[in-house]
Amino acid sequence: MKKEKNLDLIKRIVYLIEDKKAEDIVILDIEGLSVISDYFVICTGRSVTQVKAIADHVMDTLKQEDGIMTRGVEGQREGKWVLVDFGDVIIHVFRQEEREFYNLERLWGDAKLIPVDQVSTN
Repeated sequence: MKKEKNLDLIKRIVYLIEDKKAEDIVILDIEGLSVISDYFVICTGRSVTQVKAIADHVMDTLKQEDGIMTRGVEGQREGKWVLVDFGDVIIHVFRQEEREFYNLERLWGDAKLIPVDQVSTN
């Protein structure tokens, strides 16, 4: 049940970040590899403004339409890497330079990759 609920949230998040034209969306299943979360949704924005807009859109829409609150947000002021914590699902919105530098996909190389087309509605 928890996994199904998380996947529903991921579908909603992917829809919202696609709505703001995020690029290179990756979903990592890190359950069992981390105690902080079960899933990462990683995406790229073309500018600081777009990175902030993607994060804001997800947070605002989930709060207003779904009653889902964040547990925390980091990097919103700078807008180079914004982390939005929804508990079991954490969103990482990067500018391209920061995404290449931190390379979370490599860092979490043991994670299971969930194809975006499995959850995308677009």
